[in-house]
Amino acid sequence: MTIEPGPADDDWDAEILDDGFVRRAEIHEASGRARMLGARWKREAPEPQPWRADQPPAGWFWSRARRRRRRVR
Repeated sequence: MTIEPGPADDDWDAEILDDGFVRRAEIHEASGRARMLGARWKREAPEPQPWRADQPPAGWFWSRARRRRRRVR
C-alpha cells in the first residue's frame, strides 16, 4: 500500500524549517512569560522601580570576581 502525495504535501516538501522560516512568519505569538505579566498587570499595575536599584544584584557579594580578589590578597 503506497500513499500518493497530494497537493498539500508538495507545498511543504520544499520548505526548510529553519530560523529564516520562523522570522518570516506574519504572526508572532508572545512568550508565556509576557502573556502572564500582561494578564497580571491588567489586574494590578506594577509598582514603579528606580532605574538603578539601591541594592546590588543577587549573588553580587559572593560572585566569582570577588572570590578571586579575596584569594589574591
